Amino acid sequence: MQIANKKTIALIAALISICFFTGCTNWEKKYKALNVEHENLKGLLDREKSEKGQLAEQVTKGQQTIEELQKKIAERKLSAAEASGFGPGNEVAFDASAGTVTVTLPNTILFDSGKATLKKTSSTELNHIISVLRSQYASRHIDVVGHTDSQPIKKSKWQDNMQLSTERALSVVRYLTEHGIPKDRVRAVGRGESQPVASNATPSGRARNRRVEIVVHMK
Repeated sequence: MQIANKKTIALIAALISICFFTGCTNWEKKYKALNVEHENLKGLLDREKSEKGQLAEQVTKGQQTIEELQKKIAERKLSAAEASGFGPGNEVAFDASAGTVTVTLPNTILFDSGKATLKKTSSTELNHIISVLRSQYASRHIDVVGHTDSQPIKKSKWQDNMQLSTERALSVVRYLTEHGIPKDRVRAVGRGESQPVASNATPSGRARNRRVEIVVHMK
């Protein structure tokens, strides 16, 4: 009887030992898993803080650049085109509140009437702009915005002015990306007749409204 009791006690002790050590192993695994998760979350938080800091730095640099450009104009009596680096002969405007530098190209330089294929002669102007973008605005994002006058589409394949303006913007974007501007930094936007800069009641006003704008975002 005593021998049976000793065997029973030994068996119970063995079971308790197995459960104890198995439990320890499970808790150790859980601890390690939680520790890994903690480190991952810490890494994500640190990366988010770093990205926010970089974004804030970019915004500050963008604002400083706009201010510097405006200061050049005031102190040196330069035109916006000269101060921005795009040179005389280009229509350039700064918008300090939006943080943008905009180069406006009339459609007569880029396209034939009702067309969205770039003229061969437009390459000289576009190559100059690309050179400035790559040398002075290399890290900036760019919108290429197409505009038309209010005359309805009659004799071309386009559905309306919105489509024509978008196709023209796309043609310019393709030229920019084919000549060194990264695709992830530039996009095409069509505005149609929605943002005129002159009256559409006169031929000269309509000519001004038919344009492509290259908008450089400084922040």
